[in-house]
Amino acid sequence: MKIAVLGSGGWGTALALVLLENGHDVTLWSYTAEESAVLRETGENPMLKGVPLPKELKLTSDLECVKGCGAVVLATPSFAVRTTARAAAPLLDPGAVLVSVSKGIEKDTSLTLTDAIEQEVGDAHAIVALSGPSHAEEVGRHIPTVVVSASKDRSAAEQVQDLFMNERFRVYASDDVVGVELGAALKNVIALCAGISDGMGYGDNTKAALMTRGLTEIARLGVAMGGRRETFAGLSGVGDLIVTCTSMHSRNRRCGILIGKGTPTDQAVKEIGAVVEGYYAAANARTLAQKVGVEMPITEAAYQVLYEGKDPHGVILDLMTRERKHELEDSWV
Repeated sequence: MKIAVLGSGGWGTALALVLLENGHDVTLWSYTAEESAVLRETGENPMLKGVPLPKELKLTSDLECVKGCGAVVLATPSFAVRTTARAAAPLLDPGAVLVSVSKGIEKDTSLTLTDAIEQEVGDAHAIVALSGPSHAEEVGRHIPTVVVSASKDRSAAEQVQDLFMNERFRVYASDDVVGVELGAALKNVIALCAGISDGMGYGDNTKAALMTRGLTEIARLGVAMGGRRETFAGLSGVGDLIVTCTSMHSRNRRCGILIGKGTPTDQAVKEIGAVVEGYYAAANARTLAQKVGVEMPITEAAYQVLYEGKDPHGVILDLMTRERKHELEDSWV
């Protein structure tokens, strides 16, 4: 199949290589001609050092590359997903499947990214979210990885499963788009918190607590928005949370470490040198929680540190001294 991957960051490039390996005719689109030229001239992506780009991989900055494609993968940062979908919409072939692989919530609308895409392209195209515990650096080096393909359209989810799946990249299918997307976006907030904890010199106990209770509040919001609780125990929930909170590949965790060591948030985000999705997701998740009326204390604490400049030590103390609770919300009812 002819496939265009829109977004030549590390993740878009790694997925383009998976598709190319599977025998597809793949074009990797960069936002600027300069970015595309770097890939062409160096033969690798600076975000995936040591991973060669095969000559069969087509490189371009011309969005007309989506013409004639049976599938189009949107791999831009979350803030650029809508504008990219809008620009590509009039060029898409009828019936082309759109695959959203970015992880985030749209800043101004608090929409999931597939909802933002649907607003731009209409209902003529099936839209699939592909997510899970998947560092681009590892996918690019052929390290076994397992993700989930989610869509309201079963045939589309299974088609994307077939496009990407091979002996090192396994894909499960799901119909819970809301759960998959929210798990993918909100774990970045918890990863920032885990990094802050690491930077402050706290230990494994603290990180385990942040991850476990963080997943609880992610699921609480997800269920309130129509997702299924069991999805958050799956690849796009606990799976993605583990990999993002524990790995130095994670930009969110690395940014959190800097903040925990005392670096101002703006400077820490800038030092990472790439988009820190958890920074934006913290504000969006807080908005969603207030909108649907669910309690997300860790997310609220993250917002206070990231946007209000509160001291992480004081915020941790506030979390630890909250009124006592039952671990299972419906126990002894």
